[in-house]
Amino acid sequence: MSDHFFVVTGGPGGGKTSLISELARRGFHTIPESGRAIIREEMARGGDALPWADRLAYAERMLERDLRAYRDAQALSGPVIFDRGVPDITGYLTLCGLPVPPHIAAAAKAASYNARVLLAPYWDAIYTQETERKQSRAEAEATCAVMRETYTAFGYDIVELPHVDIERRADFVCTQLAI
Repeated sequence: MSDHFFVVTGGPGGGKTSLISELARRGFHTIPESGRAIIREEMARGGDALPWADRLAYAERMLERDLRAYRDAQALSGPVIFDRGVPDITGYLTLCGLPVPPHIAAAAKAASYNARVLLAPYWDAIYTQETERKQSRAEAEATCAVMRETYTAFGYDIVELPHVDIERRADFVCTQLAI
């Protein structure tokens, strides 16, 4: 496991991106979620590698981008916080009822992170739908459950983030980063 690589996962609307932004503001190395960028790019170019169009193509694009980010992060010192990790792709495919291709399963196993994975549970008070987040509340809750199951199946320990304001949530994460 790469002890200094930490994953924040969960369903949409759990506050992952806001937390990652706060941690970046505090000076931590952070890696943004690839899915949102891919959605923006695909929509701009009229592509179909989208979660509501060609889900497998979307997963393949996430894999490519996430593996590149993982390799690039090897050069960083100190904690690196990822807004989702490579295992999230297997969770996404499982959630969609699609088979996980062997190369994606192998990549998820090979890209190791700190044993503690930070799970942002569904949080109704902050959930909103937007251009890149079209999931219903039920889908957001199901995504969180699948990510918990996925990371547990890969041998990670799940640490659930508390439903508190962003500063206290970031403080909580900082205590989890003590290696």
